[in-house]
Amino acid sequence: MRMTFRLLLLLLALWIEDAHGERSFPEKNMTKEHERVLIRTKRRWVLSTIELEEEDPGPYPKEATQLFNDKVNDHQLLFSINGQGVNTEPTGVLTINDLTGVVYVHKPIDREMYPFFQLLVFNLRSCISPFDDQVEFDVLDRQTKQVLDRTLSFNVAIKDKNDNAPQFLPEVLNLTIPENTKEGTLPVSLQAKDKDEKGNDNSRITMRVVSQQPASPPIALKSLSSSPLDDNVISQLTFTGCFDYDKARTYKLLVEAQDHGLPKLSSTATVNINITDSNTHLPVFTASRFDAQVMEMETNKVILRLSVEDKDTPNTPASKAVYKILKGNEEGNYKIETDPKTNEGVLTVIKGKDYERTTLTELEISVENEEPLFICVDGKPESPTRLAAAKPNTTKVAVKVIDVNDPPVFTDRIKTVYRKEEGQPGDNLYEPVVKDVDSDVNKTRYELAEDPGKWVKVDPKTGKVTTVVKMDRESPYVVNNTYTVLIRAIDDGEPPATGTGTLIIHLGDMNDNLPYLTTNSSILCANKTDRVTVKASDDDASPFAGPFSFSVGGEDKELAKAWKFEPGTGFETSLISLKSLPYGNFTIPLRIEDQQGQAGEDVLHLEVCDCGDHDVCRRLFPRSTHLHGAALGILLGSLLLLALLLCFIFICNNGKEFKLNLQDEGNQTLINYNEEGGGSLAKVCISSGGFQQMAENNGTWRSQSGASRFSRSYSVMSEWNIEDHLHRKLYELPEEQLEFPQYHPREYIYEGSGSRCLSLDELSFSAHGDDLEFLDNLGPKFQTLEGVCQKALKEKSVKV
Repeated sequence: MRMTFRLLLLLLALWIEDAHGERSFPEKNMTKEHERVLIRTKRRWVLSTIELEEEDPGPYPKEATQLFNDKVNDHQLLFSINGQGVNTEPTGVLTINDLTGVVYVHKPIDREMYPFFQLLVFNLRSCISPFDDQVEFDVLDRQTKQVLDRTLSFNVAIKDKNDNAPQFLPEVLNLTIPENTKEGTLPVSLQAKDKDEKGNDNSRITMRVVSQQPASPPIALKSLSSSPLDDNVISQLTFTGCFDYDKARTYKLLVEAQDHGLPKLSSTATVNINITDSNTHLPVFTASRFDAQVMEMETNKVILRLSVEDKDTPNTPASKAVYKILKGNEEGNYKIETDPKTNEGVLTVIKGKDYERTTLTELEISVENEEPLFICVDGKPESPTRLAAAKPNTTKVAVKVIDVNDPPVFTDRIKTVYRKEEGQPGDNLYEPVVKDVDSDVNKTRYELAEDPGKWVKVDPKTGKVTTVVKMDRESPYVVNNTYTVLIRAIDDGEPPATGTGTLIIHLGDMNDNLPYLTTNSSILCANKTDRVTVKASDDDASPFAGPFSFSVGGEDKELAKAWKFEPGTGFETSLISLKSLPYGNFTIPLRIEDQQGQAGEDVLHLEVCDCGDHDVCRRLFPRSTHLHGAALGILLGSLLLLALLLCFIFICNNGKEFKLNLQDEGNQTLINYNEEGGGSLAKVCISSGGFQQMAENNGTWRSQSGASRFSRSYSVMSEWNIEDHLHRKLYELPEEQLEFPQYHPREYIYEGSGSRCLSLDELSFSAHGDDLEFLDNLGPKFQTLEGVCQKALKEKSVKV
């Protein structure tokens, strides 16, 4: 046995060495890919099997194995270990005694997280492994730290331990099913998984129902897994029998999933089943007989509401009632519907009942539920045959018809007469015959209910209908050659009843309309054609209408030589120009005859032009231009601004803005001086009586009454011009006269002799001049002028 084991170790060492040899010399392998020479070398590593048990309780550290190398005879060896479990996750699991080669385990390992450490052989000098789940062993010289042998890598298998119980996904299931569910499978499945090693007893699962409350009907499990060794098991619930909502409305099941390991581990899941009510009770009328009444010929009226009792859950399909009229409604006078809120049967009359024919009607009405009936007896559902034998509940309804005054009835409800149009007024069209079972027909009165054209009248006693005007078949009131009149017949009952009759007048056609053109204007594209299409119509019907005969009308015989029709008859034709026409507008009289030779004269307005590639005349210049609203506003605003600017320039240049200045402040008089040079701007006339009026050439008019010393001055100079004038004059003064040390008033112009007006041309800027105290109280109308003057003086630094 030992020899066999050693032989196996030897073969493994040789295989590892050969593999390392190929990976250590990649260049050589590439150049001599097809000329490999496998050289057997002496075994140098001695391996012992490393077996680790999952979740080993210890004690730790625990010896796992010991490594040997034949370099021990020539060197003092130093062992090292790297890889998964050492310096990669999970770290700190494995260590090695660097002197003896003993490998130790320091903590338990979870196989479900790290099932094994992968075996992979690498030469430490040539590369570093990209794998994180390998264990590598090296042997080095203890003194020189030189690697003496190739790196050894191998897998460390973890022996599984049954440390995981099966788990349900999910652990709690809630299910709602109707009471009338047929026996068999339920629409729910349970799934359980085990994390232990797949393929052994630790992960093989068995599922069973541990408990059920209540116990009837029995519920079991049906496996849906394909293999009994699966670590992922799915099962479905099944049952036999039937559910009874009145006995049990909720069920609770406890299901267990157990593995087959040692020791056996298990877990449970809870299934909650809610039962909804189904139709297990028939609805029953609250009374076996009902009474109702309806007025004669009354329609669309609710006459009765029928109530029922149902033990099933309200407002569900199991209890919602469906009513049917089984007998007594052969003529379709009634209908019954379900009120969705109260579940009552609403009986409505939809077709009037005649008291003279029927005074009492008995209806038989049944009631069922929307949902089919389901009955569970002793845990077993009733057969469909027995359920079909269960008859719905019925009741009787007696409907009494109450007599009312019946309206007159026309013997001919719809009467059709035929007349020619344009007949003379006074034509007797129709005299109705009516019947009335409740009243004297001789006391019936008649009136028109509808006469859209006011063409007829009716005799209120006899109902005779006669025409009052000529009837025109082409009138808009005539539809499909018929004119309709409605007539009312009213009896003398209490209350009066009204019957209606219809008179349909078919109007025959006469040739009373002339043919005419459908359009009176047309375009002749002279650059492309020499003809236009002409269409005619006639309001009369055949044979008083088309096809028509076309010809050129009027007294001008030259027109007939310039135009012709092709063809000459039809509903439309082509008007052909026989001569080359200049561009412009032409008026062509036409003569159109119908089949009976009755001719109509009409005029065609023809525009001859160049259409280019289109069918409309091409214009050299547009006749109109469309501007956007914003552009139009800008244009108008610009014109307005230009007008204001011109007015402003005109006023500035001429100073001729008329302004009315009324001066009413007592005896004081102020004359506006608009210009100091060239003459007086105003004069004050002092007179003891009378009225004096003066006009100066400077544009100022004045009137004054001597008795009241009232003065009115009308000036064409504006206040703005006064201010500008003062500014200009002050600017022209020399610098040495700005303070006016010796300024004396002087006369600027001779005003003429014989004038009785005192001149006001002497204007003084000196504080020692004339007494001007009367100017201190001129009133509010002169404050504006004072402010303008003061402002101008301040700007020029003038001292007054």
